[in-house]
Amino acid sequence: MTTLRRSTSEEAPGRFQPGDKLPSGPELSKHYGVARGTVDKALDLLRSEGLIVTRQGSGSFVRERTERPVGLRPHLEAAFAEPHVTVDFSGFSSETLHNAMQEPLDKVRSGRLAPETISVRLLLPDTSAPMAVPVLVDDLRDEAALRERARTIALTNAGGIAHSVEILAELGLVQSASVQVKVHKASSLFKLYILNRSEAFFGFYPLRERSLTIDGDNHTFYDVTGKDTTLFHHSAGPDDASLGSQYVQQAQVWFDSVWTTIAYERPV
Repeated sequence: MTTLRRSTSEEAPGRFQPGDKLPSGPELSKHYGVARGTVDKALDLLRSEGLIVTRQGSGSFVRERTERPVGLRPHLEAAFAEPHVTVDFSGFSSETLHNAMQEPLDKVRSGRLAPETISVRLLLPDTSAPMAVPVLVDDLRDEAALRERARTIALTNAGGIAHSVEILAELGLVQSASVQVKVHKASSLFKLYILNRSEAFFGFYPLRERSLTIDGDNHTFYDVTGKDTTLFHHSAGPDDASLGSQYVQQAQVWFDSVWTTIAYERPV
């Protein structure tokens, strides 16, 4: 297991605590008497193990490490501490994002966070046509009532995000705020969040069988379970060659390519 230590004096080594900022690369290189390339490789390893997070222009910080899946909420709050906030989401619905954004948005309203601009893009499946999920267990048949239910969930959460974000500009709390929604014909079997083009969170939707009564009719169907999704966190490093940087870059390229080609505006 990788251990993070710091030297409080030559004789008394100490441990870095969650939230502590690491010394710069040149400082670490000088202190330990090793080449800068060795330090960079060590920092890349720490990032890949989820022990540190690097923020462009701010440095590297020790991240709390737990046995639980990565939580989106604290990273969203950190993203909203930046002057220009961008949030790109692709998935089945934006329910988790809607809930996770409420705390940082509350802090913007109370003045504890003060971004200048906020831009949110939501990339969702088009529920007007048959989808891979939700489908009936019986012969994997399409059921319009299930798609309408999915549409209602998407509308509720996308609308909630739009209202919560755009009202900040109306109140004069940010210079500009926008929420754009596009849909595509592919079924979403995974979710992706990209924060400020510097952090990416990726997770697979588990599928499960469930039963639900809609308008008096009972349906047994396969559905995605977003709340059971484990998110994997990737953070851009100080240079484009790091594994984290490459992952975030490719995630952004994928999102932008779908957004500008096969995605289109239509009521969710």
